[in-house]
Amino acid sequence: MKRMLVLFFGISFFMVSCKPGRKEANKNFISVVSLIEKQVAHIDTSLYSIQKIVTADSLHSDTTYIRREEFRAAAKEFLEIPDLSDKKVAKRFKEEPARYDELLGRVVISYIPVDPVKEEYKNQELVVTPNIATGDKVNNIIISRVISNRDSFMRKNMLWMLDKSFLITTISQKPGEPEKITTTKVTWNEEN
Repeated sequence: MKRMLVLFFGISFFMVSCKPGRKEANKNFISVVSLIEKQVAHIDTSLYSIQKIVTADSLHSDTTYIRREEFRAAAKEFLEIPDLSDKKVAKRFKEEPARYDELLGRVVISYIPVDPVKEEYKNQELVVTPNIATGDKVNNIIISRVISNRDSFMRKNMLWMLDKSFLITTISQKPGEPEKITTTKVTWNEEN
């Protein structure tokens, strides 16, 4: 009788642990935050002239130079995106099938939220130049963020061009007020 009981519990445990969909596959996403962190670390030790251009509603533009020590603060919004190399964060996102853009000659890798309503970050995209001989190179990182509540709506479209610049376009609107568009561009190596 004891043997039958042990055998029954053993088979029951085996069947419960082998149910399909119980165990989620490991998600090995590319960490966009790590790529940007490497860029920031490189700029911290470089001699680049860093320029910041802020344009409000396409009418008024301010250009300033920022010190290397201030670059991390300027890039803060990129450093705060969800890090998909963290398993807890990766559970909330899925990878779209990579697509090849023939016109650009580049591969686009996209990560989107599993439940878009719950996530502020609507996508993280990497634009990659494939090269078998020298290795693939990430050219651009594109991030889209939407914050919406009863009091306001804000959309941020963020573009990081590796080794050159980044751009943040913020579209915001409050009830009864016109839409405001602010563009912030920070450049450090665009001539190359």
